[in-house]
Amino acid sequence: MAYSDALTALADPTRRSVFERLAGGDRSVGEIAAELPVSRPAVSQHLRVLKEAGLIGERQVGTRRYYSLRRDGLVELRDYVEGFWEEALASFKRTAERGEEDETSDG
Repeated sequence: MAYSDALTALADPTRRSVFERLAGGDRSVGEIAAELPVSRPAVSQHLRVLKEAGLIGERQVGTRRYYSLRRDGLVELRDYVEGFWEEALASFKRTAERGEEDETSDG
């Protein structure tokens, strides 16, 4: 249930903001912290949680670490959410088909 880890990690608004900033590409802790009202150590903690949830990866260049989204980390979360969407569409289709049956039986 990796999607559960992803949902838990993204439940925090600051962590979600950190995550969203990585959508534009690789970023360092300093770059992310400069855009948020939190300290570098706090950003590092949020990055650690996101990494443990499998949502982001990191690479080291010299003394700097750059973080980026792991698209593979979103697959299970996306599949989970799409399951609800598919069920909602199927339910809508069943309701619409029942409505058509009612209209044809009245006529």
